Amino acid sequence: MANTLTHERYCAELDHQVRLFAEALTAAGEDALGHRVPTCPDWTLRHLTEHLGGALRWMGETVRSRASEMVPHDAVPGGSGPGEQAGAPELAEWFGEGARQLVDALRSAGPDAPVWTWSEDQSAAFWARRATHETVIHRADAFRTLDRLDRDFTVAPDLAADGLDEWLQIVCSPQARAHMTSLRKLNTRAGASLHAHPTDMPAPAEGEQPAEWLIEVADGSMAYTRAHAKADVAVRGPMTDLLLTFYRRRSPDHERLEVLGDRGLLDLWLESANFG
Repeated sequence: MANTLTHERYCAELDHQVRLFAEALTAAGEDALGHRVPTCPDWTLRHLTEHLGGALRWMGETVRSRASEMVPHDAVPGGSGPGEQAGAPELAEWFGEGARQLVDALRSAGPDAPVWTWSEDQSAAFWARRATHETVIHRADAFRTLDRLDRDFTVAPDLAADGLDEWLQIVCSPQARAHMTSLRKLNTRAGASLHAHPTDMPAPAEGEQPAEWLIEVADGSMAYTRAHAKADVAVRGPMTDLLLTFYRRRSPDHERLEVLGDRGLLDLWLESANFG
């Protein structure tokens, strides 16, 4: 599925998400940098910030140079971070600087500029979308670490809907089937289906697809469509909560979510279809 938002919207949202992440990091202070990230338990908050900041700088160099092949990570200026001795303000400044470089590169390139990616879409538009949603999800990780996820984490519903579209596009792709061996577990449930039903999206205009998703599992493949349809299991709740659930950042047992039908199928899906 093509990007559902404009190129400028992705650039603006990426800038906004980065600012929220950096502000939270600075406000949390030095001690918080050593806190373990519950959703990425091998990382501290410092590691999470260095990972995301390095990824954004790598994407920025890829777009800026109009790369025709994968850019080596060690060739990215400043990509390894400001150093272990850097405090929260210095880390936040490094993080924000790299993100600004990416946003500038994306705006300069425009959506149709040919750029290497790991997907079929070989354009700058791919990186605008991927960087935005990567930042949204890792901001959720940071807010969870700081005990702010339920209290302060919000995402515009249409951005969250686009995030779920992108996530499904990736995990249902032939490339994912080839490289994500965990997806093979779903072969035991060939013929099963799942339905994601947000409760806070407006009704579609005439001719538009609904902001609901039907995921169908086959033997060796998966497919999804935007549709209101019966399924073996349905998950209902606010759009942002659905996005976090499919990324395994929120339990389906959360009070804002409702699961109807085959909970075992949902649990198997969440265990198997996991890439970020």
